[in-house]
Amino acid sequence: MEVGGVTLACRTAGSTDRPSWILLHGWPHSSALYDGVINELARDAHVLAFDLPGVGASRGEPESGEKHVLADLVLSAAEKLGAKSIALAGLDVGGMIAFAAARWHAHRLVAAVVMNTVIPGLEPWSQIITDPRIWHFAFHNVPELPEAMVAGRERRYFDFFFDFLAGDKAALTDALRREMTQAYARPESLHAGFEWYRTMAADAKRNAASGRIELPLLYLRGDADGRKIDDYLDGLRAAGAVNLTGETIEGSGEYLPVEAPERFVEALRTFRLSRTQSPARSAARR
Repeated sequence: MEVGGVTLACRTAGSTDRPSWILLHGWPHSSALYDGVINELARDAHVLAFDLPGVGASRGEPESGEKHVLADLVLSAAEKLGAKSIALAGLDVGGMIAFAAARWHAHRLVAAVVMNTVIPGLEPWSQIITDPRIWHFAFHNVPELPEAMVAGRERRYFDFFFDFLAGDKAALTDALRREMTQAYARPESLHAGFEWYRTMAADAKRNAASGRIELPLLYLRGDADGRKIDDYLDGLRAAGAVNLTGETIEGSGEYLPVEAPERFVEALRTFRLSRTQSPARSAARR
């Protein structure tokens, strides 16, 4: 689908007559992250799992890697593909995009799910970016150097993060790792992924603006990294989220749709049914 000067590719399942889910990956992933859950979600929904701009089968460089810009692109593409009553779920950088969609494009959504990420500018952002275990945020922010260092060594570099961020690293099969690594094989794709980090300072400045988020919002995370979900929920509430739910999937790391596919699908389906089906909300959306 061509939109906003780029071409976006997505994996789809289910009928366009049904309410839609948009699924967004992060770094260094692709839409393949959702292969194991897309058909199950499509039992009662229209599902679109996008390759983010410039990555995988998507082509072209967006005007910015800022997350509200990327949110507009994927929402516009989904709408052209017939999506309606859209709930958007994103993991890692995709979760940052999901928050931006909830904050700046709420009128186009019925709900949003942010998964396993910190939102730039929202606590515990100041703690995360000074944590030496998250050194790559600073490295990826350096112009040109990450591209020069990683090009030709993508699989070895990405495997470090696949293993470090997973609760069950064996769940990320060699085939999945190869497919996601291949999504960044082109120089343009590798650059696009690092640009998501280089724009986080601008994202943080934008997110710091006061505002009220009435859209139903779920913050979902695994517990393998030992971080407490309450810190993330407090940051979202301070940013204006007034219709917020939090849930932890025990025994999983960052890769929820791969490490805990059944619980991942259940969490999304339960949240959507419980938070978007009230008569008042249905009337408001018509």
